[in-house]
Amino acid sequence: MVTYGAAKVTTREHSAGSAGVAGVAEWARGVAAGSVDSVSFDDRYGTDVLASNWRGRGLPEVKRMPAERDLVVEEPESGFCGAIVRIENKLVHLEDRFGRVRAFPLGNGFLIDGKPVVLTAPSAAPSAAPAARGRTASGSFSVADAPARVARASRIFVEGKHDAELVEKVWGDDLRVEGVVVEYLEGVDDLDAIVREFAPTADRRIGVLVDHLVAGSKESRIADAVVRGPHGANVLVVGHPYIDIWAAVKPQRLGLKTWPDVPRSIEWKKGICAALGWPHETQADTARAWKRILSRVNTYADLEPTLLGRVEQLIDFVTVE
Repeated sequence: MVTYGAAKVTTREHSAGSAGVAGVAEWARGVAAGSVDSVSFDDRYGTDVLASNWRGRGLPEVKRMPAERDLVVEEPESGFCGAIVRIENKLVHLEDRFGRVRAFPLGNGFLIDGKPVVLTAPSAAPSAAPAARGRTASGSFSVADAPARVARASRIFVEGKHDAELVEKVWGDDLRVEGVVVEYLEGVDDLDAIVREFAPTADRRIGVLVDHLVAGSKESRIADAVVRGPHGANVLVVGHPYIDIWAAVKPQRLGLKTWPDVPRSIEWKKGICAALGWPHETQADTARAWKRILSRVNTYADLEPTLLGRVEQLIDFVTVE
């Protein structure tokens, strides 16, 4: 064993203590002769502290998140907060609640619910994977090449045009397979008269979806009168608690945490538009606002569960054989 400095050299023939320059010469001769087995170093100063992530020791690991569509994130440096609308050229495009779109590089520097995350590109589906059975926007299994069906005698009535458009977007495929027609009422004030005129029977039922169906409301009193009427056995009236169908869309889909509170003295839809900074003076403004909201709905996952269950209940009721 030959030792010099902090190095220890093991040779096949001999070992010696510290030898200084002579030791170096001896080591060189050993290398040339092939008699050196190994060299080891005792570093009394330890390893290089800069060789590892010394800054990150003890800090929580930042979560990596795929940049999926409609995920709401914040870029704290600019203060911009919005929902992801697309990924393009390693840039994530965010749309805020005012409809403004900005692009930021994928990677770190984002917040979700106030916690730092690293946004990564979403994984592409494996091309070799077998094709899964498709699903409709409502989550049902799709029926390929379903033949056209004559409309049933039973009907589903909803309160307004926006309700009808939302039901069509999410449940339209299911309704066409079942042969169910959805009509809108322009309000429920005349619901009792409409039901009496339709004269439902066991083979010709009516399902009604009502906005703001909560205890003590005008809508609840109208629904009770219909159910107690002569056709009550063949009518199902259900509803959701929201003052308007707009609020059945999850606010996160528009980059909001919650829908704004609107005073009762202000028309709700106009109040929502005003609170979000959207034009709200005319009926055309309201129509454009609804189109913007509806465009953020792609599947049942974009709607509140309290609406989902009620619509499924109506479909089951009017399709009973």
